[in-house]
Amino acid sequence: MIPGWRGLETPVPPALIKALRAAHAGGARLMSICSGVAVLAATGLLDGRRATTHWHYTERLAGMFPAVTWAPDVLYVDEGSLLSSAGSAAGLDLCLHLVRRDHGAPAANRIARRLVIPAQREGGQAQYIERPVPRAAGSRLAPLMDRVRAALGEEWSIARLAGEAALSPRGLHRHWRAATGLAPGEWLLGERLARAKDLLETSRMTIDSIAEQAGFGSAAALRLQFREKLGISPRDWRRQFLLEPGRGEIAAI
Repeated sequence: MIPGWRGLETPVPPALIKALRAAHAGGARLMSICSGVAVLAATGLLDGRRATTHWHYTERLAGMFPAVTWAPDVLYVDEGSLLSSAGSAAGLDLCLHLVRRDHGAPAANRIARRLVIPAQREGGQAQYIERPVPRAAGSRLAPLMDRVRAALGEEWSIARLAGEAALSPRGLHRHWRAATGLAPGEWLLGERLARAKDLLETSRMTIDSIAEQAGFGSAAALRLQFREKLGISPRDWRRQFLLEPGRGEIAAI
C-alpha cells in the first residue's frame, strides 16, 4: 500500500521502483492512496491501465504520465492487482472494497460500522459535486427530499417528484444531481436502503413489514437490492447489527 507521496515532482528512488515491480511480478497487489499513485505510475505498471487520484492532482499527473488512462472523478479504480484511490477518505472506501472482495460483505460491514463510515460506496461514485444548486431549485428540492424521507413507503415516480418540485423531468434530474451527486432514482434507492437498515437494526419488525415501510413493495425486492448493493441478505444484516433495546449494543440473535 502506497500512501500519499512527498511531492508529485519528487523523483521516486530507483530501488523503490525495482522493489514494487518485483513484488507485483511475484503476485502482490499494489494499491495507492491519493498522491501515492505518482509512485505507482512511476513503475510503469499503470501504462495502458486506468487509475485515479485526488482531483487536485489529476491534470498534473496526466501530463507526467500520459500512458496512464486517468479517471479524474471517481472514488477508486480496481484493476485487479493494481488499485488506486482518490483522497484519504476514498482510500478507506478502497480498503473496505478489498476486505469485501477477499473476506465477504459481513467482514467489511463490521469494519465499516466500527469506523462509523458507509459500508459501501461504489468506486464509480463522483468525488465531488461540481455545481451548487440554484437558489430557486434548492428551495423546492430540500422540502421535497424531507417529504420523501417521511413517506418512503409511497410511490415516488419521476413524474411525481418533478410535479412536486415544479420542474420538468429533465430539470429535476439536472438539479437533483447537482444537489446530491446522484440521479433521483439512485438517491431514492439509497434512502430506502438506509431506512431498511435502520429498521433491521432497531426493531423486530418482519422483513415484509420493513420492505413495505421502506418502499420496496415486497421482501423479495428488498432482498434483491441488499444482495446487489450490500452483498448481504437483510436477515444477515439484522443478525450482525441488531441493537439490544435499552443498551445500544450489538446483540446476536
